[in-house]
Amino acid sequence: MSCYKYWGKLEEIANKLSEYGDLESDHSKIDDVDIDEIIEILDEVEIIAHDKTIDFDSAKHILDDEKMNKALKLIRKFYVYTGARLERENAMKILESENPTETLDSFHFYDRYIGLIENESQLAKFNEDKTFVFLGSGPLPLTLIMFNKVFGCKCIGIEIQEDVAELSRKVLKRLGLENNIEIVVGDENAIEKLDYDILMIAAFAEPKDRVFSNVWKYVDEKTPVLYRTYTGMRAILYSPVLETDTRGFHKEVMMLPSGKTNNTSVLIRKII
Repeated sequence: MSCYKYWGKLEEIANKLSEYGDLESDHSKIDDVDIDEIIEILDEVEIIAHDKTIDFDSAKHILDDEKMNKALKLIRKFYVYTGARLERENAMKILESENPTETLDSFHFYDRYIGLIENESQLAKFNEDKTFVFLGSGPLPLTLIMFNKVFGCKCIGIEIQEDVAELSRKVLKRLGLENNIEIVVGDENAIEKLDYDILMIAAFAEPKDRVFSNVWKYVDEKTPVLYRTYTGMRAILYSPVLETDTRGFHKEVMMLPSGKTNNTSVLIRKII
């Protein structure tokens, strides 16, 4: 089915979002808006993103079109903003909760993470003898929490913002996981001083060309490197990892998302 039927709808959604102001210059206006109001608009984007009748080649017509570029840039900014805000808000609720585990389970995207972890557990051997490093762990390190709980592996998160790292440490302590999961402040270069068996790069780790280039410098050829990206129509939600970003790596396996999960998970290894 043609993807062109969505062009007008995507522009309409972008116009709705633009009424909340410029995310780059000032968050104050949108920070006061009920997050459910933004989610309701972005849910319209998700319906389009999950349209199985649009194949990858057709999706590229939207993703590569200059006319759609402005609308997609704005939609992607709000998608990132909403995800980060939901994580931070849930993190704060956990700190104040009498039942922090129950509060964690109520996170808006919790069910999607279950499907994501199931996919990724097929790409590498996670177990209690492995150390797993996640680059770009964020304020609510749910990926690390779930891999530790399900597979028992030791987990290390790398977070570039010190205040975000500190918030995630408080969350882990509140959940009783501070001895199982460590949070390190830094960018991708932090892996040089870490010992680990499996490395994963978050979908929002930027800039991607620099991140993958530096990871290539420090990782060895045997270590499985996983990354999350967006493929097909789901790439309207966020810019995908490009083949030029992963130069020097061999792509071994790609796991496409199912259900409401948005991330495609990919296994790569360094080549010399």
